[in-house]
Amino acid sequence: MKNRAKWVRSMKKELPLHLMLLPGVVLIFIFHYIPLYGIVIAFQDFKASRGLFGQQEWVRLENFRYLFSLPNTWSVIRNTVTIACSKIVLSMIVPIFVALMLNEMVHLRYKKAIQTVIYFPHFISWVVLSGVLTSLLSPTSGIVNQLIQKLGFSPIYFLGDNQYFQGTVIASSIWKEFGYGTIVYLAALTGIDPTLYDAAAIDGAGRLKQTWHVTLPGMRTIIVLMMVLKLGDVLDAGFGQILNLYSPVVYESGDILDTLIYRIGLTGGKYGPSAAAGLLKSLVSSTLISVSYWVAYKFFDYKLF
Repeated sequence: MKNRAKWVRSMKKELPLHLMLLPGVVLIFIFHYIPLYGIVIAFQDFKASRGLFGQQEWVRLENFRYLFSLPNTWSVIRNTVTIACSKIVLSMIVPIFVALMLNEMVHLRYKKAIQTVIYFPHFISWVVLSGVLTSLLSPTSGIVNQLIQKLGFSPIYFLGDNQYFQGTVIASSIWKEFGYGTIVYLAALTGIDPTLYDAAAIDGAGRLKQTWHVTLPGMRTIIVLMMVLKLGDVLDAGFGQILNLYSPVVYESGDILDTLIYRIGLTGGKYGPSAAAGLLKSLVSSTLISVSYWVAYKFFDYKLF
Protein backbone atom coordinates (compact mmCIF):
# COMPACT_ATOMS: atom_id res chain seq x y z
CA MET A 1 0.00 0.00 0.00
CA LYS A 2 2.85 2.34 0.83
CA ASN A 3 4.52 1.80 -2.56
CA ARG A 4 1.18 2.30 -4.32
CA ALA A 5 0.56 5.59 -2.51
CA LYS A 6 4.05 6.72 -3.45
CA TRP A 7 3.41 5.78 -7.08
CA VAL A 8 0.09 7.70 -7.11
CA ARG A 9 1.77 10.82 -5.68
CA SER A 10 4.51 10.54 -8.27
CA MET A 11 1.98 10.20 -11.11
CA LYS A 12 0.01 13.23 -9.91
CA LYS A 13 3.21 15.24 -9.74
CA GLU A 14 4.30 14.20 -13.24
CA LEU A 15 0.83 14.33 -14.83
CA PRO A 16 1.49 17.64 -16.68
CA LEU A 17 4.62 16.10 -18.23
CA HIS A 18 2.71 13.02 -19.37
CA LEU A 19 -0.04 15.19 -20.87
CA MET A 20 2.61 17.20 -22.70
CA LEU A 21 3.99 13.99 -24.24
CA LEU A 22 0.56 12.62 -25.15
CA PRO A 23 0.16 14.37 -28.57
CA GLY A 24 3.56 13.10 -29.68
CA VAL A 25 2.78 9.56 -28.53
CA VAL A 26 -0.55 9.63 -30.40
CA LEU A 27 1.11 10.85 -33.60
CA ILE A 28 3.81 8.19 -33.39
CA PHE A 29 1.16 5.49 -32.85
CA ILE A 30 -0.90 6.67 -35.83
CA PHE A 31 1.91 7.20 -38.33
CA HIS A 32 4.44 4.56 -37.19
CA TYR A 33 2.71 1.66 -35.46
CA ILE A 34 -0.61 1.36 -37.31
CA PRO A 35 1.12 1.27 -40.76
CA LEU A 36 3.27 -1.65 -39.55
CA TYR A 37 0.59 -3.93 -40.97
CA GLY A 38 2.11 -3.10 -44.35
CA ILE A 39 5.05 -5.38 -43.49
CA VAL A 40 2.99 -8.27 -44.89
CA ILE A 41 3.50 -6.82 -48.39
CA ALA A 42 7.11 -8.08 -48.22
CA PHE A 43 5.75 -11.64 -48.29
CA GLN A 44 3.03 -11.13 -50.91
CA ASP A 45 2.72 -10.67 -54.66
CA PHE A 46 0.99 -7.41 -53.86
CA LYS A 47 -1.51 -6.01 -56.35
CA ALA A 48 -2.51 -2.43 -55.57
CA SER A 49 -5.88 -2.88 -57.28
CA ARG A 50 -6.91 -5.41 -54.59
CA GLY A 51 -6.14 -3.01 -51.74
CA LEU A 52 -4.07 -3.50 -48.61
CA PHE A 53 -6.67 -5.74 -46.98
CA GLY A 54 -7.73 -7.53 -50.17
CA GLN A 55 -6.97 -11.10 -51.16
CA GLN A 56 -3.28 -11.21 -52.03
CA GLU A 57 -1.08 -14.11 -53.11
CA TRP A 58 1.49 -15.11 -50.48
CA VAL A 59 4.91 -15.82 -52.00
CA ARG A 60 6.91 -16.35 -48.77
CA LEU A 61 10.54 -15.27 -49.37
CA GLU A 62 10.29 -14.87 -53.14
CA ASN A 63 10.50 -11.07 -52.92
CA PHE A 64 13.77 -11.33 -50.99
CA ARG A 65 15.18 -13.76 -53.56
CA TYR A 66 14.17 -11.42 -56.37
CA LEU A 67 15.78 -8.48 -54.57
CA PHE A 68 19.15 -10.19 -54.19
CA SER A 69 19.02 -11.55 -57.74
CA LEU A 70 19.15 -8.05 -59.19
CA PRO A 71 22.57 -7.38 -60.77
CA ASN A 72 23.15 -4.11 -58.92
CA THR A 73 21.90 -5.05 -55.42
CA TRP A 74 25.32 -5.62 -53.87
CA SER A 75 26.81 -2.47 -55.40
CA VAL A 76 23.81 -0.54 -54.00
CA ILE A 77 24.43 -2.01 -50.54
CA ARG A 78 28.12 -1.13 -50.81
CA ASN A 79 27.32 2.45 -51.82
CA THR A 80 24.82 2.76 -48.98
CA VAL A 81 27.23 1.52 -46.30
CA THR A 82 30.15 3.58 -47.64
CA ILE A 83 28.21 6.86 -47.81
CA ALA A 84 26.33 6.31 -44.52
CA CYS A 85 29.41 5.28 -42.52
CA SER A 86 31.42 8.21 -43.87
CA LYS A 87 28.63 10.58 -42.90
CA ILE A 88 28.35 9.05 -39.40
CA VAL A 89 32.09 9.31 -38.69
CA LEU A 90 32.53 12.81 -40.08
CA SER A 91 29.30 14.09 -38.50
CA MET A 92 30.83 13.15 -35.15
CA ILE A 93 34.37 14.45 -35.72
CA VAL A 94 33.67 17.76 -37.50
CA PRO A 95 31.08 19.18 -35.03
CA ILE A 96 33.22 18.22 -32.03
CA PHE A 97 36.27 19.92 -33.56
CA VAL A 98 34.30 23.09 -34.47
CA ALA A 99 32.65 23.18 -31.02
CA LEU A 100 36.08 23.01 -29.35
CA MET A 101 37.34 25.83 -31.58
CA LEU A 102 34.31 28.02 -30.87
CA ASN A 103 34.66 27.31 -27.16
CA GLU A 104 38.11 28.91 -27.26
CA MET A 105 36.83 32.16 -28.78
CA VAL A 106 36.71 35.09 -26.37
CA HIS A 107 34.78 37.54 -28.59
CA LEU A 108 31.14 36.64 -27.92
CA ARG A 109 29.75 38.63 -30.86
CA TYR A 110 31.93 36.84 -33.43
CA LYS A 111 31.21 33.52 -31.78
CA LYS A 112 27.44 33.98 -32.10
CA ALA A 113 27.78 35.19 -35.69
CA ILE A 114 29.76 32.09 -36.66
CA GLN A 115 27.22 29.84 -34.92
CA THR A 116 24.40 31.44 -36.91
CA VAL A 117 26.24 31.13 -40.23
CA ILE A 118 27.14 27.44 -39.83
CA TYR A 119 23.70 26.55 -38.42
CA PHE A 120 21.69 28.21 -41.21
CA PRO A 121 22.13 25.46 -43.90
CA HIS A 122 20.40 22.99 -41.55
CA PHE A 123 17.09 24.74 -42.25
CA ILE A 124 17.38 24.56 -46.05
CA SER A 125 15.71 21.56 -47.68
CA TRP A 126 17.64 19.39 -50.10
CA VAL A 127 15.21 20.38 -52.86
CA VAL A 128 16.48 23.97 -52.63
CA LEU A 129 20.05 23.12 -51.72
CA SER A 130 20.45 20.67 -54.61
CA GLY A 131 19.62 23.47 -57.04
CA VAL A 132 22.23 25.69 -55.38
CA LEU A 133 24.86 22.93 -55.50
CA THR A 134 24.06 22.13 -59.13
CA SER A 135 24.68 25.79 -60.05
CA LEU A 136 27.83 26.11 -57.94
CA LEU A 137 29.37 22.86 -59.18
CA SER A 138 28.38 23.17 -62.84
CA PRO A 139 31.36 22.18 -65.05
CA THR A 140 30.66 25.08 -67.43
CA SER A 141 29.28 28.00 -65.41
CA GLY A 142 29.76 27.01 -61.76
CA ILE A 143 31.93 29.30 -59.66
CA VAL A 144 33.85 26.33 -58.22
CA ASN A 145 34.95 25.06 -61.64
CA GLN A 146 35.69 28.58 -62.83
CA LEU A 147 38.12 28.89 -59.92
CA ILE A 148 39.61 25.47 -60.73
CA GLN A 149 40.14 26.52 -64.37
CA LYS A 150 41.79 29.78 -63.32
CA LEU A 151 44.25 27.69 -61.29
CA GLY A 152 45.16 25.85 -64.49
CA PHE A 153 43.22 22.61 -63.99
CA SER A 154 40.47 20.95 -66.03
CA PRO A 155 36.84 21.30 -64.84
CA ILE A 156 35.52 18.54 -62.58
CA TYR A 157 32.09 16.95 -63.08
CA PHE A 158 31.27 16.69 -59.39
CA LEU A 159 27.70 15.48 -59.94
CA GLY A 160 28.27 13.63 -63.20
CA ASP A 161 31.40 11.57 -62.56
CA ASN A 162 31.40 8.38 -60.47
CA GLN A 163 34.89 9.25 -59.23
CA TYR A 164 33.71 12.41 -57.46
CA PHE A 165 30.00 11.88 -56.77
CA GLN A 166 30.27 10.07 -53.42
CA GLY A 167 32.76 12.59 -52.07
CA THR A 168 30.53 15.45 -53.17
CA VAL A 169 27.50 13.88 -51.46
CA ILE A 170 29.38 13.28 -48.21
CA ALA A 171 31.01 16.74 -48.13
CA SER A 172 27.77 18.58 -48.89
CA SER A 173 25.88 16.60 -46.24
CA ILE A 174 28.48 17.39 -43.57
CA TRP A 175 28.48 21.07 -44.58
CA LYS A 176 24.70 21.20 -44.24
CA GLU A 177 24.39 19.44 -40.88
CA PHE A 178 27.59 20.02 -38.89
CA GLY A 179 26.24 23.32 -37.53
CA TYR A 180 23.43 21.49 -35.73
CA GLY A 181 25.87 19.04 -34.15
CA THR A 182 28.11 21.91 -33.13
CA ILE A 183 25.27 23.53 -31.17
CA VAL A 184 24.62 20.23 -29.38
CA TYR A 185 28.26 19.87 -28.32
CA LEU A 186 28.52 23.53 -27.32
CA ALA A 187 25.55 22.94 -25.00
CA ALA A 188 27.41 19.97 -23.52
CA LEU A 189 30.47 22.17 -22.92
CA THR A 190 28.44 24.57 -20.76
CA GLY A 191 27.81 21.73 -18.30
CA ILE A 192 31.50 21.25 -17.50
CA ASP A 193 32.55 22.61 -14.10
CA PRO A 194 34.91 25.62 -14.67
CA THR A 195 36.83 24.76 -11.51
CA LEU A 196 38.18 21.66 -13.28
CA TYR A 197 40.02 23.94 -15.72
CA ASP A 198 41.41 25.97 -12.83
CA ALA A 199 42.64 22.82 -11.12
CA ALA A 200 44.21 21.58 -14.36
CA ALA A 201 45.93 24.95 -14.89
CA ILE A 202 47.35 24.85 -11.36
CA ASP A 203 48.76 21.40 -12.15
CA GLY A 204 50.53 22.90 -15.17
CA ALA A 205 48.20 21.72 -17.95
CA GLY A 206 48.07 23.89 -21.04
CA ARG A 207 45.00 24.42 -23.25
CA LEU A 208 45.65 21.26 -25.27
CA LYS A 209 45.98 19.05 -22.19
CA GLN A 210 42.94 20.71 -20.60
CA THR A 211 40.97 19.86 -23.72
CA TRP A 212 42.16 16.25 -23.66
CA HIS A 213 41.78 15.59 -19.92
CA VAL A 214 38.86 17.89 -18.98
CA THR A 215 36.81 18.96 -22.00
CA LEU A 216 36.52 15.68 -23.91
CA PRO A 217 35.79 13.56 -20.81
CA GLY A 218 33.15 16.13 -19.83
CA MET A 219 31.53 15.69 -23.26
CA ARG A 220 31.66 11.90 -23.12
CA THR A 221 27.98 11.40 -22.24
CA ILE A 222 26.62 13.45 -25.14
CA ILE A 223 29.21 11.95 -27.53
CA VAL A 224 28.11 8.42 -26.61
CA LEU A 225 24.44 9.40 -26.94
CA MET A 226 24.97 10.86 -30.42
CA MET A 227 26.98 7.78 -31.42
CA VAL A 228 24.21 5.43 -30.26
CA LEU A 229 21.58 7.41 -32.14
CA LYS A 230 23.62 7.61 -35.34
CA LEU A 231 24.55 3.93 -35.59
CA GLY A 232 20.93 3.12 -36.35
CA ASP A 233 21.35 5.17 -39.55
CA VAL A 234 24.10 2.97 -41.00
CA LEU A 235 21.80 2.07 -43.93
CA ASP A 236 20.36 5.58 -44.25
CA ALA A 237 22.64 7.38 -46.68
CA GLY A 238 20.28 10.32 -47.27
CA PHE A 239 17.42 9.62 -49.67
CA GLY A 240 16.31 13.23 -50.13
CA GLN A 241 19.82 14.44 -50.87
CA ILE A 242 20.80 11.74 -53.36
CA LEU A 243 17.42 11.69 -55.11
CA ASN A 244 17.82 15.39 -55.88
CA LEU A 245 21.50 15.22 -56.83
CA TYR A 246 22.05 11.98 -58.72
CA SER A 247 21.30 10.90 -62.30
CA PRO A 248 21.54 7.60 -64.23
CA VAL A 249 25.13 8.52 -65.12
CA VAL A 250 26.25 8.07 -61.48
CA TYR A 251 24.07 5.12 -60.48
CA GLU A 252 27.26 3.07 -60.16
CA SER A 253 28.52 5.13 -57.21
CA GLY A 254 25.41 6.99 -56.05
CA ASP A 255 22.56 4.49 -56.08
CA ILE A 256 21.56 3.53 -52.51
CA LEU A 257 18.95 1.29 -50.93
CA ASP A 258 16.36 4.04 -50.55
CA THR A 259 16.62 5.14 -54.19
CA LEU A 260 16.50 1.49 -55.31
CA ILE A 261 13.34 0.97 -53.23
CA TYR A 262 11.87 4.13 -54.76
CA ARG A 263 12.54 3.01 -58.32
CA ILE A 264 11.39 -0.58 -57.78
CA GLY A 265 8.27 0.31 -55.80
CA LEU A 266 6.89 3.66 -56.89
CA THR A 267 8.34 3.81 -60.39
CA GLY A 268 8.35 0.11 -61.31
CA GLY A 269 5.22 -0.93 -59.41
CA LYS A 270 6.94 -3.91 -57.70
CA TYR A 271 5.66 -3.25 -54.20
CA GLY A 272 6.62 -6.63 -52.74
CA PRO A 273 10.39 -6.43 -53.40
CA SER A 274 10.49 -2.77 -52.33
CA ALA A 275 8.72 -3.66 -49.06
CA ALA A 276 11.19 -6.53 -48.56
CA ALA A 277 14.13 -4.14 -48.99
CA GLY A 278 12.58 -1.69 -46.54
CA LEU A 279 11.99 -4.48 -44.01
CA LEU A 280 15.60 -5.66 -44.25
CA LYS A 281 16.83 -2.11 -43.76
CA SER A 282 14.64 -1.66 -40.67
CA LEU A 283 15.79 -4.96 -39.15
CA VAL A 284 19.46 -4.11 -39.65
CA SER A 285 19.01 -0.61 -38.22
CA SER A 286 17.10 -1.91 -35.17
CA THR A 287 19.76 -4.55 -34.52
CA LEU A 288 22.62 -2.08 -34.78
CA ILE A 289 21.05 0.53 -32.52
CA SER A 290 20.31 -2.19 -29.93
CA VAL A 291 23.91 -3.45 -30.09
CA SER A 292 25.29 0.08 -29.86
CA TYR A 293 23.15 0.80 -26.81
CA TRP A 294 24.40 -2.41 -25.17
CA VAL A 295 28.01 -1.44 -25.92
CA ALA A 296 27.42 2.05 -24.49
CA TYR A 297 25.95 0.55 -21.32
CA LYS A 298 28.57 -2.20 -20.98
CA PHE A 299 31.74 -0.23 -21.65
CA PHE A 300 30.81 3.42 -21.02
CA ASP A 301 28.29 2.94 -18.19
CA TYR A 302 25.75 4.95 -20.19
CA LYS A 303 22.01 4.51 -19.73
CA LEU A 304 19.44 6.09 -22.01
CA PHE A 305 16.51 4.91 -19.90
